[in-house]
Amino acid sequence: MRQAGEYSSLLCGGMSRRTGPHSLPLARIKKIMKKSNEDVKMISGVAPIVFSKACELFIEELTKSSWNIAIDGKRRTLNKDDVASAVIATDNFDFLITLVSNSNSTLMEMENIT
Repeated sequence: MRQAGEYSSLLCGGMSRRTGPHSLPLARIKKIMKKSNEDVKMISGVAPIVFSKACELFIEELTKSSWNIAIDGKRRTLNKDDVASAVIATDNFDFLITLVSNSNSTLMEMENIT
């Protein structure tokens, strides 16, 4: 009899099983993966699912850090300054420092992209 694979919980909606099979659009993730390097031609079916879960965990962790900063400021609404402060305060988010260092111009660039 076949046993559940290593990523079976990801295929079935993760640990909570509240959402569907995935929360982020797999087609978009696959498109980003292909754009990342011209040598990437083929992507297995499970790879975007793993990336989707990784993105969910990243968003969750950044949100928790941002929320703690908002609470410390006696607010109950997250804003971009909370996210920027969380990035600056947390070593794990150092790769985002350049993104938030000039947050006004970056925000305008991001609005033009979407």
